[in-house]
Amino acid sequence: MFFSDIVSKIRKERPTKSEAPSHWIKCESCQALMYFKEIAAKRYVCPKCGYHMRLSVEDRIEILCDENSFVEMDQGLIPVDPLNFVDKKSYKKRVEEGVKKTGRSSSVVSGECTINGVAVEVVIFDFGFMGGSLGSVEGEKIVRAIDRAIAKKCGVVIVSASGGARMQESTFSLMQMAKTSAALAKLSKEGLPFISILTDPTMGGVSASFAMLGDIIIAEPGALIGFAGQRVIKQTINAELPEGFQRSEFLLEKGLIDMVVKRDDLKKTVSDLLFYFGK
Repeated sequence: MFFSDIVSKIRKERPTKSEAPSHWIKCESCQALMYFKEIAAKRYVCPKCGYHMRLSVEDRIEILCDENSFVEMDQGLIPVDPLNFVDKKSYKKRVEEGVKKTGRSSSVVSGECTINGVAVEVVIFDFGFMGGSLGSVEGEKIVRAIDRAIAKKCGVVIVSASGGARMQESTFSLMQMAKTSAALAKLSKEGLPFISILTDPTMGGVSASFAMLGDIIIAEPGALIGFAGQRVIKQTINAELPEGFQRSEFLLEKGLIDMVVKRDDLKKTVSDLLFYFGK
């Protein structure tokens, strides 16, 4: 059976939203219990405390893109194992588990869509696939999306949700930081906009490269954003970290991002920015 057949079979077996069982969900922030349908109707934002829960790629597309406008590209790109890497499991095994869990072959979905009528190339990270890690396939998909945007004279939107560079690909994954940054430099020279949307979490090599290179950098409320983890930083500098460290609001206060936007307002904000840059 070919890889595409396996992915197709997995997708068919996954339940749709209407088929999924109804259940209770506990907010990770305030611990409030809520009915699944209630929280889904609110775009997975806790009505008690405003905590923004993590979203699937499908939900991201539904919230951000115009209905039925998203067309996925580069689905045929799949990871290889150049180092024959093995930690507790082989890299091949981890990729197979990621495919089985998410129904896709990488942690990035890329394609074209319209956002309130404005054409754009969009890249969305799936944290469910190996923690949204950045590997060779992910970097290639991002660069191809940027190249398409240059050809079409439109903007690029990247929605990040990642633990960072994929250690199983070693230097190959680290090279994607430079590769994507160089592609964005080409986009900038063409005078085309790049809007970077940071969601929970955006860490490691992703935050240290393209995620922080946006003409406008938007973050969802309460998103964890940084390079190293707080425990590592605390042990390294041997000091207490300020309250709210590495959260969206803290980064906005310190001038590292441009705005914190609630999920309900995200689509209009992005389309307004794209329209403004387009003019």
